[in-house]
This record gives sequence, C-alpha cells and structure tokens, in this order.
Amino acid sequence: MGRSAILPLLSLLSLLVLLSLASQASASSSPSSSRNTFIRCLVNHSEPSHPITSAIFIPSNASFSSVLEAYIRNLRFNNSDTRKPYLILTALHVSHVQAAVICAQKHNLLMKIRSGGHDYEGVSYRAQLPFFILDMFNLRSIQVDIDSETASVQAGAILGEVYYRIAEKSKTHGFPAGVCPTVGVGGHISGGGYGNMMRKYGLSVDQVIDAQIVDVHGRLLDRKSMGEDLFWAIRGGGGASFGVVVSYTLKLVRVPEVVTVFQVARTLEQNATEILHKWQHVAPSIDNDLFIRAIIDVVNGTENGTKTVRVTFIALFLGDSKRLLSIMNESFPELGLKQSDCIETSWLQSVLFWTNINITEPAEILLDRTPQSLNYLKRKSDYVKEPIPKQGLEGIWKKMIELEDTILYFNPYGGRMAEIPASATAFPHRAGNLWKVQYQANWNEAGKEVADPYIELTRKLHKHMTPFVSKNPRGAFFNYKDLDLGINHNGKNSYQEGRVYGVEYFEDNFDRLVRIKTDVDPSNFFRNEQSIPTLPPNRKG
Repeated sequence: MGRSAILPLLSLLSLLVLLSLASQASASSSPSSSRNTFIRCLVNHSEPSHPITSAIFIPSNASFSSVLEAYIRNLRFNNSDTRKPYLILTALHVSHVQAAVICAQKHNLLMKIRSGGHDYEGVSYRAQLPFFILDMFNLRSIQVDIDSETASVQAGAILGEVYYRIAEKSKTHGFPAGVCPTVGVGGHISGGGYGNMMRKYGLSVDQVIDAQIVDVHGRLLDRKSMGEDLFWAIRGGGGASFGVVVSYTLKLVRVPEVVTVFQVARTLEQNATEILHKWQHVAPSIDNDLFIRAIIDVVNGTENGTKTVRVTFIALFLGDSKRLLSIMNESFPELGLKQSDCIETSWLQSVLFWTNINITEPAEILLDRTPQSLNYLKRKSDYVKEPIPKQGLEGIWKKMIELEDTILYFNPYGGRMAEIPASATAFPHRAGNLWKVQYQANWNEAGKEVADPYIELTRKLHKHMTPFVSKNPRGAFFNYKDLDLGINHNGKNSYQEGRVYGVEYFEDNFDRLVRIKTDVDPSNFFRNEQSIPTLPPNRKG
C-alpha cells in the first residue's frame, strides 16, 4: 500500500477513535449538539490535504489536560473549580479555523480563542457556559523580509520568537511590542501591543500594515477584502470580538546596533519621593529614544520590623551610554545615574534584561514558550494625566505599606504616543496621558480563601488612586483585562453591559467599534465576557 493511501486510512482510524470516545462522553456535550456530531462537522469542513482529527482533543484523551494547561498563565484558573472545555481544537491549518467558525455556529457552540494564554482574566480559555477552545499555538509561522522591512507573523507565535527571528536577519531592526517574551502575538497585538519602544515608535498596532482574519462566514480576509473599518477595529479593539485573526503583516522599525539599559533602585530613605516626583515631569517629555519605567513596591526597612517603599527605575535607551548619560545629567540628574549603572548591549539581548534573564544567556532562550515562573495573579490599570503632588505620593506610599503585597508599574507616555490621534486605531489612550499604571498582586497558594484577600488589595489601592487618575471615563487598558470593570452576559442587555467597560477601555472609539461589530457579526457569535457588543435592535440601521 502506498503512502498516499495510508494517510487517509490513518485519518479515518483517528476519526473513528475520536467519535467512539466522544460518544462515551456525550453526557457532557452541549444541549444543542453532541460532541461527535460536532467533530463530524469539523472533519467535513476541513480540507482532506490537512487532516483535522489530530488537532482535536476531548476530555477522555490522555493529552487533554496537558494541552489545556500548557497555555494557562494565571494559576487562579488552573484548578478543579474552573469549568473545562468539552473540546480543544489546536488548529494546524487555516482551514481548521474556518471549520471551527462554521461548525460552532451550525451547532450553536460558544468558542473561545486562545493564542498565548496571558489574558489576565483567562477569558480566552474559560467560561461559565459549555464551550470549546480554538487554540492557535500551532499557527506560529514567522517570515521576515528585511528588504521590505516587514514580517508576516501568525497569531500563535510568541513575542520572543518574533524578536529572535527579526534579529536573525538584521542587527538593526526590531519591533515595538511587549517585554514579556512568552506573550502570544494574537491577543497582544489586536489589543494594542505595548512595550518599551512606544515613545519612539508607538504601539504594535501602529506598525501593522495588513492582517488575515477568518470572519463569521468562515472567509479568510486580508486588509483589502475585510475593508478599512474592520482593519481599524482589530488594531486595538481586540480581534476576538470580530473574528479569528490568523496573521499580521508588521512594519519593522530601525534600532541601533548598540542600545543601553539600566536598573537603579531608590528607597524612601534614599530620596525616592523626590526622585519619582521629578520622574513624572521628565519621563514623558525626555528624548524619545529613552523609556524609563518606574516600579514601586514595599520592602524591608533598614530597622528590624519596619517597611519602606522602593522605587526601581528600569530603562531602555536606543543609543550608547555616553549619549544616555549626557541626556540624564541634563534632564534627570536627581536619579544620579552613573556609567557603572549602564549596560551596553544589542536590542535583542535587552529583551532578556527586561525579562529578568541574565543578559549573558544565549538569545535562544527567547524561543522557549514556557514562562520562567507562573503565579496566581490579579491586575488592574489606570491612566495619569496630571502630575501627582508630593503629598499625594506620600499618601500612596502609606497605603502601599498598609496593604504591603501590591506593586505599581508606571509606564511613561509622551513622544510618538502624543503625536498619533486617538482615532487612528481603535486604541484610544494617546495624547494627554503622562503614564499608564498597572496594579499587581501575585501569590503562590491555591484556593479562593487565599485569592480573595490579594484581589481585594488591588481593589483597595485602585480605589485610593482615584483622585490622581483619569476621570469621566476612568480609563483602562484592554490588554490588562479586568473583569471588575464589568461582565457581559451577552443577553438582551448586552449593549448596556458592554458600554460599562467599553467606554473605559475604548473611550470615544467605543461607538465606532459597536457599529463595526454590528455590521460584521450581527448575531454576536464572536463573544466573551468583555467583547464588543452589537447595537440593540431599536438602534440598528
């Protein structure tokens, strides 16, 4: 028997095994469709040249748990209380994505789309209702073309892979995106894409020049065929509300062969309040080649039993240390940066520095799709438009010492971010913001009784910050998903529920996103707990 005859036979055997297992487990299937008929639909709608059966995992499959858990990045949602999907489709080809969309609608099934799994609230892989996961991690091709200074990247790639593949081809090209290398491209870029080159080049979405998306009809569309409205929406408005983003075409940016990084910490006893007060005036207006993040946490004081606040300044400078020191001495001498604090390296190796990986490690470590560590976590966000007075900072320090197990990340704006109009992409938070705040709580024990107090810490600090952050609406960053802002049950009140969190994430862009959503997905097939809603029936047309 020839090889061409063996492959269809193996696929048929795999299908028979899957259907047998699905029949045995049919008690857990959705009310509107049994698992085996759904699997038959997937097989019927996939291309024979790209068999789908090996991409399907059901709970009775020995690999089901490992596939599910491989891309859960928040341990809060990796426990027995979290509802499990009744099927995972690890798409191996675009036709598998198309089959998933067509068959899920045919059988009225809720589909969750997962790329890297770093969604802080886990909405890409969990739900209260029966659901299945379309997992994109196998679709991770990266094609870099230095001549055109572009890269075609599939949604299942991670940022570390993108950075590494670019550097393979050029020492003077990079891409502005996040500093965590295990984050998946799909969700990261479609939600905005934020990193330490934003003051120079803006967000990831500002460098997206084309994309491929599978729409609600199962069609594979590019920028031309999807139209400029939908292309606008998936650059900052989240892809999962509108379709399944399969790939992006990225415009690469220029980076020098030598960049400089530093990390300098100061406690309250070392004048941290004065230094941070100056930082908030300097960081958003300093040279666009320089990005200085401030991380604020609580540490042990110099006297036994006391606590103090530490502010750590971590920076990327697109240039050598000599020019950096000249800029710092002129604009920010309060930090007291010295030559010995500066590390000159390549842009690629600077990614390791920002990820707390030893900068001497081989860059191949960026190809590792497993994070260095996993935590139970909660995140929230804010935007600051006016400098916080010293008295306000001191009040924040007092509250942080009281709460103890919370961390603040201040990420400066200005530069290119202040030059791009809020309506240029769906991401709205541009000019007028001095910096973005991320609130963090991490812990290492399972259980709701452990999680709830830590979650409450972030809420208390978030509440304390109210006088100092944006208002009407109080802004939030969509990529820092926070279900505290509101949950959409996708019922008759979907629009009203969606508007609550929608205006915080998208401000004036929310209404346009809703109109586009209503146009491209009127039945609201692509939905989750914080998706873009459709217009209510009385407002359509």
